[in-house]
Amino acid sequence: MRAPMTKSVPSVERALLILEALASSRSGFGLSQLTCQLGVPRSSTHALLVTLERCGYVYRDHLTRRYRLGPQVLGLANMALLHMALRDQARPVLRQLMERTWLTVHMGVLNGTEAVLIEKMEPPGPVRLATWVGKRMGLNCTAIGKSLIAYLSDLQLEQLTVHHRFLRHNENTIVSIRRLKQECETVRKLGYAVDDEEEELGVRCVGAPVLNEKLEAVAAISVAGVTAQIHSGNLQVLAQEVKSAALKISAQLGLSQAARWDGMAPHPLAGRS
Repeated sequence: MRAPMTKSVPSVERALLILEALASSRSGFGLSQLTCQLGVPRSSTHALLVTLERCGYVYRDHLTRRYRLGPQVLGLANMALLHMALRDQARPVLRQLMERTWLTVHMGVLNGTEAVLIEKMEPPGPVRLATWVGKRMGLNCTAIGKSLIAYLSDLQLEQLTVHHRFLRHNENTIVSIRRLKQECETVRKLGYAVDDEEEELGVRCVGAPVLNEKLEAVAAISVAGVTAQIHSGNLQVLAQEVKSAALKISAQLGLSQAARWDGMAPHPLAGRS
């Protein structure tokens, strides 16, 4: 017998209907028009519009009194298109990395105080990792997360960590800000990051940043596997494979230094504030 489906949240559905309605109109809608179109009480429609307006997803024209889509919607759309384009560009390189290492390959981007996976490629075989596109991961305990924050400026890293407490998954997880900053310095020096069973016991990852022409980490990639697949005997080889793949993607984004920087010297961003 199938389990009952999780119920939808009516207020969320109504808010999305408002956004879809506004997207279909060039001149926007007034409160009465939206109330009629949604078929819900005027007070509920108004409360939803106020919430969306405060969050930047809609705005109200003071002359016409009509509601229109706000800049936050455009920002989300631009980010989605950017991630899609980045993923499409990177996919051949990621597939080659998967075939060369025979490990699960991930690609992620920074989203607030977390990393979000935007691509996953998994080789055939019995090993299956509990990851998926859209999964949110800690910046302090994953190879992708460390690769992303290692290339933030000192000020950006300080702003990220000052009001955020990192979750401890096990005894290997780095939660100290001082230790995390030291880890970021190591990542910049070596050009790659390691998750040594810090998020999940029995799983290791090796990651590297994808840099744009401004030397900003717009994404990071990694290979992941169980401890029998990633160990001290092959760590350096895997690190070179991941760095090479990351540099290929970086070069596609316009990073001319990618062909020359071997990742063993301090990165140009080290110590930047």
